[in-house]
Amino acid sequence: MIVSASHRTDIPAFYGEWFLARLKAGYALAANPYGGNPTRIALDAASVDGFVFWTRNPAPFLPALAAVRARGHPFVVQTTITGYPRFLDRHVPSPEHTVAVLHRICADFGADSVVWRYDPVVWTANTDAAFHRANFRRLAAALEGAANEVVLSWVHPYAKTRRNLAAATRDGHAWRDHADAEKREILEMLAEIALRHGFRPTVCAQPHLLTPALAPARCVDAGRLSRIAARFGAPPVEAEEHGNRPGCACHRSRDLGAYETCPHGCVYCYAVAETARAAARVRGHDPAGAFLGVPVEAQTKEAEV
Repeated sequence: MIVSASHRTDIPAFYGEWFLARLKAGYALAANPYGGNPTRIALDAASVDGFVFWTRNPAPFLPALAAVRARGHPFVVQTTITGYPRFLDRHVPSPEHTVAVLHRICADFGADSVVWRYDPVVWTANTDAAFHRANFRRLAAALEGAANEVVLSWVHPYAKTRRNLAAATRDGHAWRDHADAEKREILEMLAEIALRHGFRPTVCAQPHLLTPALAPARCVDAGRLSRIAARFGAPPVEAEEHGNRPGCACHRSRDLGAYETCPHGCVYCYAVAETARAAARVRGHDPAGAFLGVPVEAQTKEAEV
């Protein structure tokens, strides 16, 4: 089983202590985001084939990465670095900080263990084509050698995304969506820059935006995990393709996270409607509890799961 940690929240940035406690316990409980019973996810060494971590700030998680590797598990750190202005990315670390951490992870665990995400592309009056060209070129140059793939996507205008973007950009930063042909043109431009700096450019779950220079992304990738495992004598990772949404090419995984628990404040985020509520959940989170982001008094009795 591949464990995703997590495309619903930023476990490496905010919940590393909880993650290590759950590794020690050998399981975690994950709330069902659509209602119904929670899920018990086995985390004992025999049950886990590999991990995929998703983050804007991997620095606090470095001890956990060492612990995961010591258990003999391959892992991939999917790290988003966009370099956007603060009206879009309110509380994330500076790109320079995160770039340095990714170079360290690459040096310790290999380039296959890191994937850079320039994801999503957001177009505003302040982040137009000229901005993305210069910004992406700068980041690609700084990250050269720290990863071998960059994942791209165009912002998906979910209802909460539209609402939050409209609120964040009303003071002269107006945002807009584009026709698919225009999106492909911008992504193709970024792909050409990526190739010059040694990155394989891919597109996440948007097959209608693929171009000759862009391949479909597989963010949960048993093949990549198997290549990593082979380097230290672990068995290959086997999993069927089982995307999380239409157009997704990921392999099957189990996710540990919970929505509305990440306080980074990225206004285009699909996983958080209100940053203040997410910040409150971080403050009230019990790192010794079986659930992520849920106060101990509200947690379902483990005997009932």
